Amino acid sequence: MPILYALVARGKNVLAEYTSAQGNFPTVTRVLLSKIPEQDGKMSYVYDNHVFHYIVDNGITFLCMADEGMKRRLTFAFLDEIKAIWRQDFASVEQTALAFSLNDQFSPVLRQQIHIYNTNPSADNISRVKAQIENVKDVMVDNIERVLERGEKIELLVDKTDRLSHQAFKFEKTSRHLKRSMYCKKVKMYALIFVVVGLIAFFIAAMFCGINFKRCKD
Repeated sequence: MPILYALVARGKNVLAEYTSAQGNFPTVTRVLLSKIPEQDGKMSYVYDNHVFHYIVDNGITFLCMADEGMKRRLTFAFLDEIKAIWRQDFASVEQTALAFSLNDQFSPVLRQQIHIYNTNPSADNISRVKAQIENVKDVMVDNIERVLERGEKIELLVDKTDRLSHQAFKFEKTSRHLKRSMYCKKVKMYALIFVVVGLIAFFIAAMFCGINFKRCKD
């Protein structure tokens, strides 16, 4: 259940390809390339006892053909591997390269990766581990983003706490000032009442005893 054929193309233009078996696979793939949508995505097409699997990324198609019984997870792991290697070396020229201009450089890479995925029993486990690593990376990024977001919230909370403490201090200071002011007003009011009562008592006494209090002395 091996991978028999692989290519990298831009639209209908094949940039590199490799096949390990005899057949009309190149002819079929040319027809298939004309039917593949330009937008990013992945898909599988059944052809007799074989299946064509492809990934489109940024206008570049990474395609392979395998026996029908080969696991799709493994074929797409193969395509992801091919895409990663391709982007390391040819990302800068993939949009302008002529048909088959990169075949001499990348066809050996396709042959090597096909051999690895066809002969290495642990290739499926490798792809699974890589997927798990990617998931862990996603979780780590997500956790870091949450920590950063929580950090911003903590900073905002600290800022609000500082403002509340400052406002509480101002309120306490204002309260003390108001308390002293009320106390002074109260003292002044009692003093005024005392003076008024004293004056009233003096005038009443003066009415009965005279201004010099002589009548009261006699």
